[in-house]
This record gives sequence, C-alpha cells and structure tokens, in this order.
Amino acid sequence: MSLSIASLNSGSNGNCYYVGNQREAILIDAGLSSRETDRRMKRLGLSAKNLKAVFITHEHGDHIKGLRSLVKKYKLPVYITDRTMTQGRLKLKDPFVKHFKPFEPVIIGTLSITGFPKFHDACDPHSFVVTCNHVNVGIFTDIGAPCKNVIHHFKQCHAAFLESNYDEEMLDKGSYPYALKNRIRGGHGHLSNKQALQLFLEHRPPFMSHLLLSHLSENNNRPEIVQRLFNSCAGKTAIIVASRYEESPVYDIDSKTPYVVRPFRPKIAKHQFQLSLFQ
Repeated sequence: MSLSIASLNSGSNGNCYYVGNQREAILIDAGLSSRETDRRMKRLGLSAKNLKAVFITHEHGDHIKGLRSLVKKYKLPVYITDRTMTQGRLKLKDPFVKHFKPFEPVIIGTLSITGFPKFHDACDPHSFVVTCNHVNVGIFTDIGAPCKNVIHHFKQCHAAFLESNYDEEMLDKGSYPYALKNRIRGGHGHLSNKQALQLFLEHRPPFMSHLLLSHLSENNNRPEIVQRLFNSCAGKTAIIVASRYEESPVYDIDSKTPYVVRPFRPKIAKHQFQLSLFQ
C-alpha cells in the first residue's frame, strides 16, 4: 500500500500537508481555513471523510490559524503537546485533544506517526515521520538547523517535505532588520537553500523518490532558484517546489516503484494574506 502526499499550502501565509492511503489520512498542521482546506482537497480528488487526525508541529500562526474551524467542521482529534497548546492559546476541549510524546509512534489505522524535537523558535517544536507498509514520509519544515533527529529520520524517507526557506544572499541584502535576519539564520529560525541542499546531498537515501521543497520565503527566495539548485544534483529523486499560493499535485509514494505521480495539475488559487513574521 502506497502513501499519497500533497502540500495543500506551504509558506508563512499558511502550512498544511496531507499524508494518507486509501482508507485513512492525516494533516500535518492547519494553517488554512477549513473551507480552503476542503476546497483544495476536493480539487485534488481527496476525500475529507478519510481524515482521521491533525498533527501540530508548533504554535506559530501559519501552522494553527485554521485549526479550530477544522476541528469544529470535521470533529478531528488534534495531536499536540501541552506546551504548544498553551503557548498557542488554543482553547480545544476533550475529546478532541490528544497528546503525543517524542519518539513514541501514534497508531491511526494503518498509519504510524512519530514526532521528534527539532530546532526552531517555538516553545516545543516537533517534526513528523508518517509510516505505512514500510513507506516513510517525513515532514521537515521550520528547522533552524539539521539536528541529529532530522538527519536520522531523513535518511529513512522515501519522500520528504523539506524546508528550503531562504537564499542567503537575498536575505543578507534584503530590507529585513538586522535582528530579524539573525533570528531567521541563527540556528532556531529557518533552513536556507544551501543548508537544505547539503542535507539532501549528504543524507539522501538511495530510495528517496520525491523531495518537496517547502516553506519558501516570499521575500528572500524564489521558486526558480530552488528548483535550479536541486535539479542540478537530483539524480533519481523528483524535485518539486511546494507553492505558497496553491496545492501541489498528489504524489503516490511506494517503497518499490519510484516516480508514481497522478496526472493532475491544480487550478491557480487566489493569493492569501501574509500573516507570519518569517516571510
């Protein structure tokens, strides 16, 4: 059984990633409204009836701003840490609140979801790996630096969402205040294109079929820069740059058959309002 993955949106205006199979699916983060999440899933041919849970990486608004409406609409359990829920001022009530512990898998049907700590400017940030039938998909965004946890799990992934947030030269020469620039590149902010590429080159497993480069900065990066940089050394890995304005196609990830892609191109979605500090 393969895992189907898609980026519903990726950027500081909202983050939401879909991972599932024919029976059950989960969302990583809820940075879109429930209406927009539903609209994008329908365009991709994904049924909201298969959604079984939402997993939250951290409390920043571009990852949680649609959570309450999503829970209310679909009655989904939310897997979140105590500190993240408190810091995010999320007034969620039982039975929707579920807590997870680092490195302890959460079993949802045939899916196994494991969270682990990462470096980021948040109170209790985590990344996730979703496993089904020996297929591993990682969601590695909002990472200040590739710590040993990220490296360990990246090495095991057949596909991954990997942050490639900023071009170092664009950030350095850009208009951001010096303190904000240092916050972004200071080890607990975001991963640069060069850092993401180094992680890919040094730790990519030979069976990685798809890499979705995610959470690109609107002001300090360009999709064409990222695409060109990774295409030059992609090998047999398909490189996809996730958009901050529209959903990606659905990619079917199989442990035996690489490059399984549904023949779909999403419609252009309207640009959303920028909310996050990190753009």
